[in-house]
Amino acid sequence: MHHRRAIITGVVLGVCAAVSLGAQAPPAPSPPGTFTLALAGDSIITRRLSVDQDPGFRAIVDLVRGADAAFTNFEMLLHDYEPYPMYESGGTWMRGNPELAKELAWAGFDLVSRANNHAGDYGVEGMRLTTKYVAAAGLVQAGVGESLDEAREAKFFDTPNGRIALISVASTFTGHSRAGRARPPVKARPGLDPLRFTTTYQLPPNRLETLRGLMHDLGLRPPAGGSELRFLNNRFVAGDAPAIHTTPLEQDVDEIAAVVRNASRMADHTLVTIHAHEGLPGDRTAPAEFLVAFAHAMIDAGADVFAGHGPHIVRGVEIYKGKPILYSLGDFIFENDLVFQQPADAYEQERLGPLAGVADFDDARSDHDRKSFPADKDMWQSVVATVRWRGTALDAVTLHPIVLGFGLPRVERGRPTLAGEAAGGAVIAEVAARSQRFGTKVVFEHGVGRVVIP
Repeated sequence: MHHRRAIITGVVLGVCAAVSLGAQAPPAPSPPGTFTLALAGDSIITRRLSVDQDPGFRAIVDLVRGADAAFTNFEMLLHDYEPYPMYESGGTWMRGNPELAKELAWAGFDLVSRANNHAGDYGVEGMRLTTKYVAAAGLVQAGVGESLDEAREAKFFDTPNGRIALISVASTFTGHSRAGRARPPVKARPGLDPLRFTTTYQLPPNRLETLRGLMHDLGLRPPAGGSELRFLNNRFVAGDAPAIHTTPLEQDVDEIAAVVRNASRMADHTLVTIHAHEGLPGDRTAPAEFLVAFAHAMIDAGADVFAGHGPHIVRGVEIYKGKPILYSLGDFIFENDLVFQQPADAYEQERLGPLAGVADFDDARSDHDRKSFPADKDMWQSVVATVRWRGTALDAVTLHPIVLGFGLPRVERGRPTLAGEAAGGAVIAEVAARSQRFGTKVVFEHGVGRVVIP
């Protein structure tokens, strides 16, 4: 830890003075008539935050605390191993000490989303225990519940400068974690708030006919003609060129939009947030087609800001009808390889024997940090966004670049610190490039990114 502090302190020396490295001092309290919301991405937290005295980290805490309300995606489960692990997880079977929710509250967070691909790692009991501990920490949470209707509910947070509503959705999730409705005598299924989508594979007509012939050879009895085939539970259609298109499920969009319409009339500002790993085919930096359509539908329904998370990288920003859409905020706390224990299933996946420990598991799946998350620099740099309204009008969107210790040992990485001038400029340059497809301009000024509002 001393090694980490020596490195990071050297990088962020002078943060508190906010001069040479371009980092900003914490913002002053919101002026009368304004409301500021801080938005952070995924929080995979396994260790206490309040013991960290690093000035770059403390500057981020001040930034979060300085907002009227602050949000992060809580991508953890809190329990003492009472629940059983499910046969399928979101990748890592997430688990943290129940006291960790209080650490996020200490850091200034008020709102957390719970709909994500790890919500069901330890089944319904794991979800319920997490809800209990998050509520005990005083955090407003949304996105899971005892039924689909409860999971889709908006939750509200009141501040001296206004009230904000939170709606939490996930498009990336394990099948068993999706909430359902009751149909007597069958009970409702507890779980998360889902956004489902369909995928269509487009092929030129001659390639579609090749597929038809293959299906015939396999004895699958394809239709004799037509411009559509269903093969291995996938839909293929004829088109000019090969392409993959995704569309949000209309039923889910309509139901979530109804929640947003109601919530927007009960709050001054409404935040819709989604956990979505999905990107364009071959380009993880761009949101999938269905995600853009869903974001627009939520703004049309009355949301004031839309924030994505899940792919562990930052994506672009769009200003749609005067409202900000942040397609992915990236990571905020990324201690994925410090989860204390994993079930036997995880060790079996890596072909590890009974004497292996969790460090052996992490080394095996990352090939000693040479692949996967530890080797991907893009996953270790992101932003904390602040959105400010003056009355009901959008006044400013600011992106504060952060780094999480790429290349450091696992015990020293994963905690955010304000980026210096060079690193921060590089992060904002990536966001700017990824925002161009939406016609959004992002400029780097005084150590932060400023979204140019039309």
